[in-house]
Amino acid sequence: MYSTLTTITMATKFLLAFLVISCYVLSISADKETGFVGSVDPKSLSYKKKHTFSHFRFYWHEIFSGSNPSSVRIIPPQPKYTTTTSFGSVGVFDNVLTLGPELYSKVVGSAEGLFSSASQKEFSLLVIMNFALTEGKYNGSTITFVGRSPIAHKVREFPVIGGTGVFRFARGYVESSTLTFDPQTRNNTIVFDVYVYH
Repeated sequence: MYSTLTTITMATKFLLAFLVISCYVLSISADKETGFVGSVDPKSLSYKKKHTFSHFRFYWHEIFSGSNPSSVRIIPPQPKYTTTTSFGSVGVFDNVLTLGPELYSKVVGSAEGLFSSASQKEFSLLVIMNFALTEGKYNGSTITFVGRSPIAHKVREFPVIGGTGVFRFARGYVESSTLTFDPQTRNNTIVFDVYVYH
């Protein structure tokens, strides 16, 4: 009985060792076959297992008017959608981010990206954006998000898809709400609440 259990235990250990070695060999051979895949130590990329969950609040100021606008439409909408949804229009922006809703409050970064009116049924934008921060330990770091922005909604939500610097491997979401809008100039102030693991 004892020898039978010993044999089974040894056979199990041998089988497990064989499976581990096989998986290792297969993963190495797969890496060699492609020529562009390799293992990386997460610590070498400053990736830490313990994450911080942060809430940032920024106010963006989008200026379409004047001699130095921060937001510019580079492709006009399709003619039949000019007065309804602006479908087909594309623009770029480099808007300041401040700590308060006033344009003269402290600047902490910029919102750089592009927007496209991507709906034929409602005024809704596809937005691709980087928050490039310039203050404190976040100086030089960016938070990147992308998503749909239905302008008529009180709150719009975007997924955080990554970042750089302090925000490498970041994930989370962003909520935005319009505070002010001038229908004549289209200038606006929007508050962004960013909830991010980093």
